[in-house]
Amino acid sequence: MVAARFALLITPAESADEERADFSDSFRSIDPNAPALSVGELSTQRGDGIFESIGVVDGHAQEVEAHLQRLAHSAALCDLPTPHREQWRQATAIAAAECGPGEWVIKLILSRGVEKGPAPTAWTTAAPAADFEKPRTQGIRVVTLDRGYDSGAAERSPWLLLGAKTLSYAVNMAALREAHRRGADDAIFTTTDGVVLEAPTASLILRLGDRFVTPAPRGGILQGTTQISVFAHLEAEGFETAYQTVPTADLARADAAWLVSSLRLAAPISAIDETVLSVDTAFTAGLNAYLLAPRD
Repeated sequence: MVAARFALLITPAESADEERADFSDSFRSIDPNAPALSVGELSTQRGDGIFESIGVVDGHAQEVEAHLQRLAHSAALCDLPTPHREQWRQATAIAAAECGPGEWVIKLILSRGVEKGPAPTAWTTAAPAADFEKPRTQGIRVVTLDRGYDSGAAERSPWLLLGAKTLSYAVNMAALREAHRRGADDAIFTTTDGVVLEAPTASLILRLGDRFVTPAPRGGILQGTTQISVFAHLEAEGFETAYQTVPTADLARADAAWLVSSLRLAAPISAIDETVLSVDTAFTAGLNAYLLAPRD
């Protein structure tokens, strides 16, 4: 992870209905390498907060509206104040203006703040993105990992916050470490009753003949902004797309598969567990050319 080059503290607007055009007085640029958070900050003590990672290409922040919509969705699930869309849009624009050429990442973070504090804590950062050329062009090996709950858990137990993009990423990072221990690059989560979910930091797309399928965004799946964009592109190219329940057994019969996310973009999967998959280099290059083009 590359260190942030820019950081902006945000004083969250009090109401999502507040009519206001200029939020410049609610932003404060800070040294990204200097202390900024209280030791009582709940984002660091408990992971009690939400975030979004927005890809930036040559200074253009990609799919900002989709990320802001998902930030608001996560806030609702976590009982956090609704982010003021225009305020966060302006903060994103300021951060994007600080990004240099090439690929960068903007992070939007909304925390519950400190215990019994006056308001939530919010900030945004900008940093150069990692180099993802190898996974985009050579593909990745993945393993399936049991997520530890069944496909009905999200509906049955909404307090688990499945489907919210929270700062509590310890399980996701542990899954990646386990994948590496098994000689793979990444993982795909499955439920205890044999249903495919998603990767720790990406969405899954399978090609079954001329149909492109992704696990339906329910049952604890965080719908990916990049997956939505890829489906729109595929549909424009005349392909059929579908959201559906994907049994774990279907992974072995896929003609091709990709993990897609805002930063890595489309990474073709060369193997799932012991099953080798075909990597369509030219098709994947077309997907990534689309994803690298400016998208709003």
